[in-house]
Amino acid sequence: MSYALGIDVGGTFTDAVASDGAGRIVSAKTPTTPPHREVGVMRAIEEIAAELGIGVGDLLAETDFIAHGTTASINALVQGTVAEVGLIATKGHRDSIYIMNAEGRTLGRAAHEIQDTLRQRKPAPLIPKERALEVTERVDHAGKVLVPLDEEEVRARARTLVDQGVEAIAVCLLWSFKNPAHERRVRELIHEIAPDMYVTLSSDVSPRIREFSRTSTTLMNAQIGPRLRMYLTPLQKRLEENGLKGPLLVMQSEGGTITADRAPEHAITTVGSVLSGGVIGGMRMAEQLGHRNVITTDVGGTTFLAGLIVDGEPVRAPGSVVNQYPINAATIQVHTIGSGGGALASVDAGGNLRLGPQSAEAVPGPACYGNGGTRPTNTDADLVLGILSPRGLLGGRKPLRTDLAREALRTHVAEPLGLTVEEAAIALHEVQNAQAGDLLRRAVVQAGHDPRDFVVYAFGGAGPAHCAGYCQDLGVREVVVPLGPVASAFSAYGLAASDVVLSAELSDPSAFPVPPDVLASHYAQLENDLRRALDRQQVTFKEVTMEREVDLRYSMQVNELAVGVPETGFTERTGDEIIERFEERYERINGPGAGYSEAGVQAITYRARAKASLDFPVVLPDVARADGPDPAEAFLEERPVCLDSRTGFVPTPVYDYARLRAGHEITGPAIVDVPTTVVVVPAGVTGRVDRLGNLVLSYQ
Repeated sequence: MSYALGIDVGGTFTDAVASDGAGRIVSAKTPTTPPHREVGVMRAIEEIAAELGIGVGDLLAETDFIAHGTTASINALVQGTVAEVGLIATKGHRDSIYIMNAEGRTLGRAAHEIQDTLRQRKPAPLIPKERALEVTERVDHAGKVLVPLDEEEVRARARTLVDQGVEAIAVCLLWSFKNPAHERRVRELIHEIAPDMYVTLSSDVSPRIREFSRTSTTLMNAQIGPRLRMYLTPLQKRLEENGLKGPLLVMQSEGGTITADRAPEHAITTVGSVLSGGVIGGMRMAEQLGHRNVITTDVGGTTFLAGLIVDGEPVRAPGSVVNQYPINAATIQVHTIGSGGGALASVDAGGNLRLGPQSAEAVPGPACYGNGGTRPTNTDADLVLGILSPRGLLGGRKPLRTDLAREALRTHVAEPLGLTVEEAAIALHEVQNAQAGDLLRRAVVQAGHDPRDFVVYAFGGAGPAHCAGYCQDLGVREVVVPLGPVASAFSAYGLAASDVVLSAELSDPSAFPVPPDVLASHYAQLENDLRRALDRQQVTFKEVTMEREVDLRYSMQVNELAVGVPETGFTERTGDEIIERFEERYERINGPGAGYSEAGVQAITYRARAKASLDFPVVLPDVARADGPDPAEAFLEERPVCLDSRTGFVPTPVYDYARLRAGHEITGPAIVDVPTTVVVVPAGVTGRVDRLGNLVLSYQ
């Protein structure tokens, strides 16, 4: 028997899913164990092995591959818990990261925040200025060396940074994406002085034009790379010592995997790894259910994540923004806010209730965990409201203390706002739903889509508890809560079901269209690079396909749109076809008539993507059917639950998800108790169990 494993290491819990490729899927959920997260990974694998009735060594020996995703990178950037980093830049250009291309106050902000100029602020700098140093060199826009690299100056700057105690050095030189020779020599010189220093080059991680975004990407790669290496190296060693023969693959932001030994070099591409895992899981499930347009929502311990699947494919973007800093890495487009189950609540100086972005994480965790946490979280509020059972999580293995949750809410929210503990709890619950609902509307509408054309998938530890609330005013057709064998380990299922996806890109700014031979040359270079990268993945592929796209913009604009490029041979007509695609997409997003072809079109960056499918089917099995719609056989208990500030606590039936069958129907208000989460079915909502064991919520 062969297995594929998906491992999702979140800020609070570690999820694991194993598939035998023949329709059997089992899952496990264990607490994350920072700073030694590999301990939690091994515990999750031990639970999977126990569920399968085999030893850990036998399971790993029969595992074809492990696909791994972690929120550690994105959480580190969001919360600022990153490595100390230095920067080496071209003389006269180090301040690009501080000037921020004149967009630092607005980058990544919502429209209403951009319009409120008095409240606009630049974010804190990625590194202090004393760690941003310059060296003499100059390469021009064509890649020609105008001023040789001053190697003695490089050595002096490297010694200065080493003496300052940096853990990593980012190198970002002018026009290095056209000629990386100077950057590569700087790395060699740094390693002469500090052989073990983590060094990242902009020409490796972000070979694109624009100094600010390229420097930002390179710095953030350096900030998370050393910690990712410190985590993956012992994890891989431990897995191999326990019998793993197949490769450890790490999920990347664009929805595919990379080998663990290469992942730290390109750490920035793993920032959205778990985020992408949930979207890929949604895409796989949508294929089985026949859904073409899906909004995936994942509420974990630290973050709320939303992604889009349109016409069966994830919506991708050439980059993203974290903390108002751009990241030049192709990604499945996932919108994020720090509003997960462990989001910390507080009252600011103006008497406003705040939720997130800081999180209690796994340690100390929410106050109700009893691990020393004293500040209230969403989880504490849900426990006080009766949404969570006082029996606890993980089938009772994670007990919850209502007294500690009440005390945290009383001290930090109720008394400062003059509320009762229960009123404070429902306020947190409603703020969580409002923040999530606002993000969903922005994510869908700003992408040019109508929410009424979509189905929502809701997963993660806290997603099922809040989805009916945050989707109530969105106008979607229905909300699907994935249960069945994966329950709240859905992102881990997506990891196990993912393909290997790699991308390569090069910047060559010019007027478009370009001659066919230029297109052919660019994509030949990119696709050859991708084939070499696929050869290093250590797995057997069933099929490999190549996709091409180019970032275009109207002349004098500053933002581009990624547009698909035909896969067939290039002709004189190809450029015009690409421009037609660009203008069609531009007007779909910005409105009819918004385009202005008279301005001319420019190409900025060319990109190729290799999608290599693994010869291992990971599909969700059908569950047993019920004799009728009445779910009485799954009734567990009745307990007082508050789901609405207007009605207060009402006796609410609770159902055991393990006893639900396809065809059962539940009318709200009701709670579905799952060992790893709960599903809230409010009044006015009906839940129906589909053939895969998912609970499908519909508004009456």
